[in-house]
Amino acid sequence: MNPSGAAGSAQVTPLRVLIAEDQPDVSEALRLLLKGAGYATEWASSPPRVLDALARSPFDAVLLDLNYTRDTTSAEEGLELIARLRELDRTLPLIAMTAWGSIEIAVEAMRRGAGDFVQKPWDNARLLATLSKQVEIGRQARREDDRLKRERAEHEEAREIQQSLLPKSLPEFAGMEMAADWLPTRVVAGDYYDVLKFSNARAAVCVADVAGKGLPAALLVSTVQASVRAFVHETVSAGALCQRVNGILCSNHLEGRFVTLFFAILDRESGTISYSNAGHNAPVLVRRDGALLRLREGGPILGEFPDAPYEQATVPFGAGDRLLIFTDGVSEAYGPGDQEFGEPRLEELVREARGASARELRRRILSALHEFRDRPLHDDATLLIVAGH
Repeated sequence: MNPSGAAGSAQVTPLRVLIAEDQPDVSEALRLLLKGAGYATEWASSPPRVLDALARSPFDAVLLDLNYTRDTTSAEEGLELIARLRELDRTLPLIAMTAWGSIEIAVEAMRRGAGDFVQKPWDNARLLATLSKQVEIGRQARREDDRLKRERAEHEEAREIQQSLLPKSLPEFAGMEMAADWLPTRVVAGDYYDVLKFSNARAAVCVADVAGKGLPAALLVSTVQASVRAFVHETVSAGALCQRVNGILCSNHLEGRFVTLFFAILDRESGTISYSNAGHNAPVLVRRDGALLRLREGGPILGEFPDAPYEQATVPFGAGDRLLIFTDGVSEAYGPGDQEFGEPRLEELVREARGASARELRRRILSALHEFRDRPLHDDATLLIVAGH
């Protein structure tokens, strides 16, 4: 191996090794050996100086003595330093060295974060081979660490973008109260909800669920959101909107990527909900007297059938009524014995709490879901609640 950071270039930058050793003669012997092999070195004679050197500039590896002036036989000071260095940089190659070597000390050094162990007096060829191997391992670890950092940054940016698509706060209306929650299983989600206010008593609401999870689903969610917002207006019919969104998704069809959508216009002045259900879990509408209705009218899933018709239905919505729109991540959450939370349980929760506010109903559903689950959610979960007053 050519110990340089830019092999083949006009100016070769030698790899830098920090020698952590309290004995000057030992440090000098190591410096001469590594210089002859093409490495640049720096000497640090104590743990505080090691930490200071690493804070000042980067190194490609550390040759680390385990015994310093505080304790010349137990290696505890060096072992503590290894643990500290590993906390600071999990990719930096650390090679432990000691004249008081034993299998137990070597095992403990590697348990705390050393990549390898060399006993003094060392064999030059073996030490150089060990150093070369650890430097390459460190390079690979840093590349992987950089890749993961980039991915995390990209995912976080995607999450921020997706969260910006959701309502920052729910609008207030005369005669209606709303509450919602969005629970992604990954950094980004395939669920989406929106509330669009037309007037103090009229609004459009929608909840969508994209097949799949993660970034591919999130990208399709952004298409759905843009399409809904492009086509929605105060006089649009729910069926027509679903038909137009379906046309957009079918024109950009990806195999296995479909969307379920519930879209509705709520009007407190007329006391109605006009809706279309595109293959979505049927929302639960509970009347003031406890009567229950599931909102199923509409058509098939979006993005698969270009010529599919989408019907619209209108039902009364008055004071004391409660509407729950949800995705299957809620109803299909698993509990003991692989039992699902289930839609009947949601129906009963809404019926029992129909006198509660939208926020209180949301709290009760989420609390019941939390108590029921014995494992993390396996699918994104979203719910939107509308309470008539």
